[in-house]
Amino acid sequence: MEDLIQLHIVSPERTLVETKVSAVTLPGTLGPFEVLRNHAPLISSLEKGDVVYVSGGKETRLPIASGFVEVRDNQVDVCVEV
Repeated sequence: MEDLIQLHIVSPERTLVETKVSAVTLPGTLGPFEVLRNHAPLISSLEKGDVVYVSGGKETRLPIASGFVEVRDNQVDVCVEV
C-alpha cells in the first residue's frame, strides 16, 4: 500500500505544487500542524509562515502570506496568497 498523500497548492495566479508527499506541515492560525496519511478531515485557515512538505525524502519549504486548507481522503488542498 502506498503511504503517500496527494498535495495540491494553488494561488489565485497559478498552481504552485501538485505532488505526492509523505507529510506536510502547515502554519495554522492557532499554530502549526502536520498532516500525515489517514488524517482526520478538516478545514483550517492559514497564516503567514512556511508550508513544509516531504517528497521522496526531500523537505521543501514554500513561504505563504495566508490561505486555507482542506484535508480529506488522503488529499490536502491548499489555497494560498504568496
